Amino acid sequence: MPSSETALDLIRRAMRTDDPDPMRQAFELLLGGGPAALSPADEYEIRHEDYVMTMPQSGELIRGRDAMRRMQERFPNPPTATIRRVVGADRVWVLEGVNDYGDDVWNVVAVFELADDGRILRDTRYYAQPFEAPEWRAEFVERG
Repeated sequence: MPSSETALDLIRRAMRTDDPDPMRQAFELLLGGGPAALSPADEYEIRHEDYVMTMPQSGELIRGRDAMRRMQERFPNPPTATIRRVVGADRVWVLEGVNDYGDDVWNVVAVFELADDGRILRDTRYYAQPFEAPEWRAEFVERG
């Protein structure tokens, strides 16, 4: 990734080309943690003014990029995110990954809907904890 290319530039390029690679790079900046990760202030800039995030399992909705920024700034233990896969095209992109909180691991699927200018308009996140598969399925599946 060229150093002059911002997360918003990457998102816009993915929208233009339907190429998941720049979108994955943008998601790594947004969610991946580490020294290259965006701050809540930087993330604020790539969210649309009408931004809404929903988490159906908990029934929570964060309305507005100001509310999201405040929540992020107070988050007690941000997870380390590992991105497994990114698929999508144009204004809708889906991320599959894992959030590791140190003592708690969750699988996550996030659906990002983008405004015409590439800013994140809607963000829906589904979380599930890993579980042991039942033995009765063993003959039908591969363990991964």
